Amino acid sequence: MSSRATPIQGARPVTPPLHSAGSPGSHISPLSSGALRPPACRHRDRSPSPMRGYLIPSPLPTRRNRTCSATARASEGPMFTGVCKCFSRSKGHGFITPSDGGNDIFVHISDVEGEYVPVEGDEVSYKLCSIPPKLEKVQAVEVTITHLKAGSKHETWAGIVVSS
Repeated sequence: MSSRATPIQGARPVTPPLHSAGSPGSHISPLSSGALRPPACRHRDRSPSPMRGYLIPSPLPTRRNRTCSATARASEGPMFTGVCKCFSRSKGHGFITPSDGGNDIFVHISDVEGEYVPVEGDEVSYKLCSIPPKLEKVQAVEVTITHLKAGSKHETWAGIVVSS
């Protein structure tokens, strides 16, 4: 009997079984449970979030992952004012138009202080923090709503809608 696999007429070719380098006679099927486990050295504790495998890590520094030195530099900086251009609670970010003109400034949901979710037209005060890696762009931090836009509905972080 030959050790080579021969294809059967009209069927798919049969490949010979795989052997590990350590033991020439052993065979682990790709469908066996041992083949599907990750190596033991790669075990890490993970967050219990069900969306963990779908979320891409954000390169933007949020309050949770900002360094202490960047937080201190931002806290020492001057306070600016502007108007909320847009803010999406579901996306977790928005933009502020500065009162003194210039480019719109990014704001992350973790940097909004206070009771209400900002909406278009709200007047806000904020400080600036540089965005890595090149530190050329900035984002708003310590954002507080100073004046709610009159005649618009505002939502609290708890989900209660209030008309102003």
